[in-house]
Amino acid sequence: MGYDRPAAPDALGTIEAFCNSARFLYDEDAFLTVDGTARWLREHGRSAVGLDDPKRHQLVRLREAIRDHVESGQESGTLNEFARKALGPPRWDEAGNAEIPVNGESVVDSIAGQLLSALFVEELTGRRGRLKVCRSGDCRWLFYDRSPANNSVWCSMSICGARHKMRSYRKRSEGK
Repeated sequence: MGYDRPAAPDALGTIEAFCNSARFLYDEDAFLTVDGTARWLREHGRSAVGLDDPKRHQLVRLREAIRDHVESGQESGTLNEFARKALGPPRWDEAGNAEIPVNGESVVDSIAGQLLSALFVEELTGRRGRLKVCRSGDCRWLFYDRSPANNSVWCSMSICGARHKMRSYRKRSEGK
């Protein structure tokens, strides 16, 4: 059974796709090997030039730091570490548009800069609040909450929501 939510819009979709390169519920991780990571990067329109195992580990570290930040909303030393290396100070381009320039020289710096710049802007606008991590500890899939009340907690009611309901039912039934 697959996830039934549409992808997040715009820049949030890029963040969502990056974090969902791991499907913990199914024990799948596109970043498990250098070849798998390179394949995922190419499939998502990114360069894999210069990718090696230490850079792959950095991408996994970045992915999980973003996931943890989206879940908790707390400051992250890891995200700040990536941001210091990959982002320049905010500025305005020639057309007068505000931007946070990416200083990435390596594949990791480039990806980190693009993702963190987008995450920063989305947080400033308040849109990032609809990007959530599934409450199921076995899953932790990122999803975009389109509910009017912005109160969804499961990536999918037919997967994680149903599992939670069944566990709750069984627990109540055992107590009878």
